Amino acid sequence: MGTTNQNTQTEDAATGGDGKTGNASPLRKWLPVGIIAVVFGTAWYAGWLDYVSLSSIIKHREALGGFVSDNFVLGIAGFILIYAALVAISFPGASLLTIAAGFLFGGLTGGLATVVGATLGAAIIFEIAKSSFGDTLEKRTGKFVEKMRKGFQEDSFLYLLTLRLTPVFPFWVINIVPALLNMRLGPYVLATFLGIIPGTLAYSYIGSGLDSVIMAQEHANPGCAAAGTCEIDPSTLITKDVIIAMVALGIISLLPVIVKKLRRKPL
Repeated sequence: MGTTNQNTQTEDAATGGDGKTGNASPLRKWLPVGIIAVVFGTAWYAGWLDYVSLSSIIKHREALGGFVSDNFVLGIAGFILIYAALVAISFPGASLLTIAAGFLFGGLTGGLATVVGATLGAAIIFEIAKSSFGDTLEKRTGKFVEKMRKGFQEDSFLYLLTLRLTPVFPFWVINIVPALLNMRLGPYVLATFLGIIPGTLAYSYIGSGLDSVIMAQEHANPGCAAAGTCEIDPSTLITKDVIIAMVALGIISLLPVIVKKLRRKPL
């Protein structure tokens, strides 16, 4: 017992008592941030981020489609890693890749690949926020974080699931706040994975209908896809599958509220 208590005290001292690494060396603490900064800087300088756009994907759709057709598993794996990296650096255009996933891999497959990539990227930035800049960020965003503290203290999993299902705040914000409030990684990953499924599938199914729209545009204006000048009418992307996905999203978004009310009722 004495040894166990001593080990616990040593662990608390090393983590500051709250699960954060208080006495970690500066190199270990800031190395993840440095890696992300280098990756983002390299991608920006090389112009790779310019390709993360719907117009670019449409322009190169034949080449991308051919690659995916010949290397489906590799294409899925590569997409997951790219999506995870973009989420980890909080790139604002990552949501466009969800539509691209449906376009390249189909609504269901593309949606699930996006969910895996987004969850992986969210877990990376979550761990970085906990180990690197969490304390600094918490001091700068104290009031905003405090508004969510009660919800995470009562039921962190259900509260995060609700935030994911009803995306009132930007995705990158909800990636970081749970880390500042000491949520454990396991429940965070599960709530993120489950919570982003409905919305992700809705966007992915929108992307799955993109090819037929482009073909119609090509028929009316030959060469527009290669030139990147096709005019996409958003209303044409709202198909039966998308409507079903949207309705499902609305219904699923109510589940956390229903579960919360049922928990409060005495048996």
